[in-house]
Amino acid sequence: MNRPGVLMDTGPLVAFLSKDDREHDRAKRLFAICEPPLRTCESVIAEACFLMRHVDENGPAEVVALGRKGFYAISISLEDHWSDIEALLKKYKNRPISLADACLIRCADVYDEPRILTFDSDFAIYRWGRNRAFRSLG
Repeated sequence: MNRPGVLMDTGPLVAFLSKDDREHDRAKRLFAICEPPLRTCESVIAEACFLMRHVDENGPAEVVALGRKGFYAISISLEDHWSDIEALLKKYKNRPISLADACLIRCADVYDEPRILTFDSDFAIYRWGRNRAFRSLG
């Protein structure tokens, strides 16, 4: 079991909530080995709500309900990290980096946390804490 604080990206969250997603069983297994709350950011939750809207009209509410129940916690606010996140977006401008990705990289810096639930292969390239690699649980 992974102690609380694992970083959570959009893909596994959407797959976990969507029973028809091809990665649903994988996401269930991954979340089963992580003790809540997972760490995430508002950008991840916004992406998940947007994607879940296409799956089920109640999808966005299901995403938010998981936060209310303590499944995940919003661990950083973009407002407190403008410069650092801007620098990450510039650093990885040749990658398909999203705001959510940059926020998760910054979250890793702030909490000294390399573990991440993601299906995004770019996290094998992204670095945090000067040059530390992520440890993908996905």
